[in-house]
Amino acid sequence: MRNNLEPKVEKDLRVSKIKIAVVGSGPAGLCCAGELARKGIKVTVFEGLHNSGGVLRYGIPPFRIPRDVLDFEIDYLKKLGVNIIPNFIIGKAKSLDELFKEGYAAIFLGLGAGIPSFLGIGGENLCNVYSANEFLTRVNLMSAYKFPRSHTPVNIGKHMVVIGGGNTAMDSARVALRLQVMNGIKPDTTILYRRTEVEMPARRLEIEHAKEEGVKFQLLVKPEEFIGDDSGLVRKLKCLQCQLGEPDSSGRSRPVEIKGSDFELDCDLAIVAIGLKANQILTKATPELKVDQYGDLVVDAQTMETSIRGVFAGGDIVGGEGTVIEAMGMSKKAAQGIITYLLEE
Repeated sequence: MRNNLEPKVEKDLRVSKIKIAVVGSGPAGLCCAGELARKGIKVTVFEGLHNSGGVLRYGIPPFRIPRDVLDFEIDYLKKLGVNIIPNFIIGKAKSLDELFKEGYAAIFLGLGAGIPSFLGIGGENLCNVYSANEFLTRVNLMSAYKFPRSHTPVNIGKHMVVIGGGNTAMDSARVALRLQVMNGIKPDTTILYRRTEVEMPARRLEIEHAKEEGVKFQLLVKPEEFIGDDSGLVRKLKCLQCQLGEPDSSGRSRPVEIKGSDFELDCDLAIVAIGLKANQILTKATPELKVDQYGDLVVDAQTMETSIRGVFAGGDIVGGEGTVIEAMGMSKKAAQGIITYLLEE
């Protein structure tokens, strides 16, 4: 940006007239599109939302990924010739077969994982219990912090609780606390986690940044039940203290409930940030796509090709760890797999 650099294109004349479809404009889709476009391949990206960027735009707050930087990167791809079509859900508006029939020689699936996981405890359907996905999407993508200038509101509580220990939990807590400050509410945002800080999957830097902003941490705590008022609004959260036991399948010490340790927290807004699952719109519409027990796509580890010849995938939809850099690594590998596939065909 500072040096006004122009995109570099190294056209491969063997594939430069071929059309490729990319489904999803998150980090995996955008990176794959860029890798292919630099070879002169004509790439069309289909995005289900009204704006491109995927989790980079709706999930990660702008104070972590500035929007001008994101927009610059997307404009860079457009200069390479990448065509981005928003408001278009593959699996509903069009099938993979229809894309092939339209002349796309290969397809890359960067669908991400956009379905939130919940705790499965009592009171989770009370008002003001958000998934992190909805909360962050309202604020980051739909500018809820500008309400009423923006038409998407988001509720803000005096005692806000975020449940989870990953990067998304840190993002949610920092956004929640900033909203309290912006609205003249005394900051009171607390992260609850069943284990200790050592076991938290969030990056150390993200944890430190949350602490610096004033986010509170209550560790070795397990939510048991949301308690609401007569209006159906959450008011308290019943919890149990835990202690660490033997390691579980993840290799981390298992949290063990301490009997008789139950207590209640004031909570007029809760954000559940315990992970995301694969969106199954496309996979259910395309039964030939092989998925694992979690609904993630099964791919060849070397080429990133799915069970359908000519269809490749990368990022969270293949069970990634939820980092941008990992999604980009997968998509670069997939781009090379696509080029090899095109040359073989």
